[in-house]
Amino acid sequence: MNKKNIYIVIPFLFLFFSCGAYFNQPLKTSKARLGENTTNNKILDGVIPVTPLVVGVYKFRDQTGQYKLVENGSSWSTAITQGGTSILLKSLEDSKWFTPIERENVSNLLNERQIIRSTRQEYSKDNVDKTTTIPPLLFAGILLEGGVVSYDSNIITGGSGARYFGAGGSAQYRQDRITVYLRAVSTSNGQILKTVYTSKTILSQGISANLFRYVSLKRLLEVETGVTRNEPTQLAVKEAIDKAVETLIVEGIVDGLWVPQGAEEVVNSVKEKYLKEKQEAESTALLDRKLEDKRGKSAVSVSGGTYHIAGDYSNSIGKLGGAFGHKFYFKNPALNLNFGIGYFQLENEKAFKEDFGSFDINLEYNILPYENLTPFMYTGIGGVSDIDFNNPYFKFQYGIGIEFLPIKTFGIKLFGEQNILFNDKLDGFENGKRDDYYWRLGVGLNFYIGKPFESVKSVIFE
Repeated sequence: MNKKNIYIVIPFLFLFFSCGAYFNQPLKTSKARLGENTTNNKILDGVIPVTPLVVGVYKFRDQTGQYKLVENGSSWSTAITQGGTSILLKSLEDSKWFTPIERENVSNLLNERQIIRSTRQEYSKDNVDKTTTIPPLLFAGILLEGGVVSYDSNIITGGSGARYFGAGGSAQYRQDRITVYLRAVSTSNGQILKTVYTSKTILSQGISANLFRYVSLKRLLEVETGVTRNEPTQLAVKEAIDKAVETLIVEGIVDGLWVPQGAEEVVNSVKEKYLKEKQEAESTALLDRKLEDKRGKSAVSVSGGTYHIAGDYSNSIGKLGGAFGHKFYFKNPALNLNFGIGYFQLENEKAFKEDFGSFDINLEYNILPYENLTPFMYTGIGGVSDIDFNNPYFKFQYGIGIEFLPIKTFGIKLFGEQNILFNDKLDGFENGKRDDYYWRLGVGLNFYIGKPFESVKSVIFE
């Protein structure tokens, strides 16, 4: 790229990055607004209680004691809001399933009631009993306890960037995670009726671009732009608490602790939705990895590639060959046993050339069995012989590769394999102490057969 083209491309590059900064740049002050909404209660949509439950919350606060991370120095600001009780009370009120009562600052309430009683008594003249009477306080049948129990910083961090002749750009991201526990306690006997916990990730992203270049003698051009987005921690806490309240209501309905309007029909509908969501949650590991078997119980495989002999002759020539195989998965979708047969040719320039057939038995391990892109490794034993089966030899082999699934039940793989014989006779010439071996580099297709396993559990995070 010549100098003229660089000056044409650079403005477009910075225009692209600057758009992100411009459209997110606050150009004027904003007015106060209603608080942002978080996720809606999908399971409880349209489900209302027969009678709202009176609940009390004494405290629901940050139990992590963690402070904000700063690059330089130290900070005494907490990483999580200390107003968890207020957020929980709002969530309980919005759910329509509970009647929350004041307990966090109950001493203030009692003092105010005492002031009311004393004032009425002092200024009453006729009927003292009626004027000094105050309605009794509501008492809670259930207490809600818990809090934000963890704040995990930087569970994922990463980025990318490039620079060429003083012009470049970069992108960075970071993900944190909070966890909330909530439990319902019966005030009549102290029994813990139900305990639930939820988690929410907090995403931070940053994009920047810059240019640092001498445009002429003693003239330096320096340009920089960028934009950063940080998900508000308070909204993440609110969403986690909202989800905890919803889960508490749903599990209470399923277990018969409280009853919705609509009786059995509504209970079954709620239970069906909840079991579906719970199954999805159980099949999702940390970092939002979906633990879903995409491959099935067996597969037919075809592959082709080049074969290179490493024997007693020099100047090996790569020759084409092919193989056909069938693999059977164990109950663990990461592990399978496969059988294969192949046909190929080995050649050394002006010294050796022969056609061969092979039979292999391999134990294969998929490192990320639930991902669309997964590395794999395998090892096994087998045999190789000329086409007339006059000289069969035993061997063992091992290999590594990577497989990509563009759609379920179909995979494309790239692999490399070494086949080591137990003797030095493959090329018909014995020389030295080293046994003969050959390399196989190829590409293949996997066609998966059979219904995927119903019981899916992580073999990576367990």
